[in-house]
Amino acid sequence: MLDYRVEARRIDSHGSVATAKQAEIRLDTDLAGRLDAFNPAELLLASVAACMIKGIERVTPLLGFDLRGVSVRLHGIRQDSPPKMVEIRYELVVDTDESDQRLDLLHKNVRKYGTISNTVADALTLEGTISRL
Repeated sequence: MLDYRVEARRIDSHGSVATAKQAEIRLDTDLAGRLDAFNPAELLLASVAACMIKGIERVTPLLGFDLRGVSVRLHGIRQDSPPKMVEIRYELVVDTDESDQRLDLLHKNVRKYGTISNTVADALTLEGTISRL
């Protein structure tokens, strides 16, 4: 079993900061919102994106998959009552010359072995596509 540790603290009524290892992320905890920090929903989406990109980094050497780059676009839907995220849609865009079949294989591996994406998929609808740049 692996374990992870993050500490978050309030800076003031406009924001907070989270730290892990030697990294730091500014958090939008201001009721009015902030443009220079991630709010909790955006952090969740960023976590899913990071999980997918890390998964691609993990499986490309195993599959012998050649790529030049990857981007992920995510869209989350939140319901008001009770407040919760109910759906995340994503689009993985891979800069590659690999075949459509190999691109689908990459997508299946990313979905099958993603710690965060698997956790999120158990809690809400997580659907998306993979395409070539």
